[in-house]
Amino acid sequence: MLRTLETFVAIHRHGTFSRAGARIGLTQSAISAQMKRLEVDLDVALFVRSQRHATLTDEGRRLLPLAEQLLELAARIPSLIRQESPGGRLRVGAIASVQSGLLPDAISNYKAEFPAVDLQILPGVSMQLLDWADTGAIDLALLVRPPFALPRELRWQALWREPYVLISPNAQQQDTVQQLLTSQPFIRYDRSSYGGRLVQAFLARHRITVRDGMELDDLEAIVRMVERGLGVSLIPVTHALQLNGRQVRIWPLGKDTFYREIGLITGHQRDTDVICNAFIDTLKRLVPLDTSPERRQ
Repeated sequence: MLRTLETFVAIHRHGTFSRAGARIGLTQSAISAQMKRLEVDLDVALFVRSQRHATLTDEGRRLLPLAEQLLELAARIPSLIRQESPGGRLRVGAIASVQSGLLPDAISNYKAEFPAVDLQILPGVSMQLLDWADTGAIDLALLVRPPFALPRELRWQALWREPYVLISPNAQQQDTVQQLLTSQPFIRYDRSSYGGRLVQAFLARHRITVRDGMELDDLEAIVRMVERGLGVSLIPVTHALQLNGRQVRIWPLGKDTFYREIGLITGHQRDTDVICNAFIDTLKRLVPLDTSPERRQ
């Protein structure tokens, strides 16, 4: 049964019988035979089959979290019998600023407490991480809060928020943020990212027309461009991005300050799992109190 459940979960994650087979080393006919037996045993249809995709039925969606819990428990049985610290696999996706910010300390603290856990870190942008969490390819995603409602299977937990500031080259002498934004080349935080959409909304809200110079998706690269005198930018102040000591001038936005909220998404019942919850608790202990989402100005 466990092997069949592994195949079932693989089909959901990879979308088709053939792609799942390629990942787990089974032929398409072998996978089809396993699923037919599982459907007969459970007396339900688990997939709506088509040439291009295998979509879960309502019964299949109800089975999915149960199958994942059973597989996770099976993986932990050896360590539980030996009364060792909990083991298993935890796949964590993270955006770049989290990877170079709190994540190294979180991993170090977590591994000290749970050395038997196979902790895998997968880098990605927020949109990509959300998709992976939704398909079950990762267990936990650390990302910018999406600007839309999440699928009902996913759960959002806010961790901290990051204020946006304007940065300019040190030599800039204009007195106001408005003057800088309208007179200097604008180095834009990628509009396809969730954080970049917040910048676009700010500009639209204040009816500011900028002189677009370039558009980048890496915050460190944006800071370096500004240091070289190539323009100004609106960016979030992250844990990893140390602006003090850089060759830029920081312009707070005052009452117009807006924020990027960083948090985590869990799905497929992983938010009830011991090793997943322990990692979340480790992260929360490292978040400075003055960046908590509850402390809104």
